[in-house]
Amino acid sequence: MKEKTSITLSKELLARVDRLAGSKQSRSAFIERVLRKYFKDRRQASIHARDLKLLNQAADRLNREADDVLKYQPSTE
Repeated sequence: MKEKTSITLSKELLARVDRLAGSKQSRSAFIERVLRKYFKDRRQASIHARDLKLLNQAADRLNREADDVLKYQPSTE
């Protein structure tokens, strides 16, 4: 279910919305699509930041494990 709202935009921004939306979609549909993408991107960035933090916290242990595994690899020389 959608709800009606009112927002105030500068003339310049509204002109850009109209140009990008074109005649195939309404301003509302365009703005909704842009906001959905924005929220999706923020969610993805948050997940990425969380994963990076976890990897960084475990980096020393993971590097030690990798060094240990490499000791058992045959030499290519």
